[in-house]
Amino acid sequence: MSDKRTTHFGYREVESEAKAGLVANVFHSVAARYDLMNDLMSGGVHRLWKRFTIELSGVRPGHRVLDIAGGTGDLASKFSRLVGETGSVVLADINESMLRVGRDKLIDHGVQGNLEYVQADAQALPFPDDHFDCVSIAFGLRNVTDKDQALREMLRVLRPGGRLLVLEFSKPGNELLGKAYDQYSFRVLPLMGKLVAGDSDSYQYLAESIRMHPDQETLLGMLEDAGFVNCEYHNLTGGVVALHRGFKA
Repeated sequence: MSDKRTTHFGYREVESEAKAGLVANVFHSVAARYDLMNDLMSGGVHRLWKRFTIELSGVRPGHRVLDIAGGTGDLASKFSRLVGETGSVVLADINESMLRVGRDKLIDHGVQGNLEYVQADAQALPFPDDHFDCVSIAFGLRNVTDKDQALREMLRVLRPGGRLLVLEFSKPGNELLGKAYDQYSFRVLPLMGKLVAGDSDSYQYLAESIRMHPDQETLLGMLEDAGFVNCEYHNLTGGVVALHRGFKA
């Protein structure tokens, strides 16, 4: 068990203060091909995972939504349509390259007006208490150095009754699926990253970071420890991905 001075970057043990910079380098490298690689890696299934997340968000016209680690804006664009002219959506990401790619993409698609872009660290959110109706983080929590602190920050900025949605890679429940998934992750993904994005190391980190991320029950306990209530999770694609949901009392 590592102490707070060190943390995992994939399978490597690194100084906690160094992780954010290492993760930033990964996403600076892959930002331009991020959407293409998502489609290739998941066979397009990531769109179904995100659609399910939107369905469980309960977001309605007039709501305020924060999408953390929002990257290239897949969730933010859908939230923008749901909240309408009377609502607002903040797309936040710690990585300037990802934020720029997301902003350019959404502007090109005509998504603007109720959408704001903020470069922000999930561990120190620059927003007031009790502000948002919904907070989402998709495929970003595993890259955060202090996940417990980030979850406490998400709780802080939610209004009472608001909900958190955490969409993240998780642990397959079937042993055969798990073995096949391991083979795909460690053999195919780095090769695909090299051929498509010119970067195999970043996709090796992706595979390793998924294995180091808490499993479904552990993450559920982390949400409860942070102060969320009525917590639950839904396994998607056999547990390859899980959607966790919790509410602020």
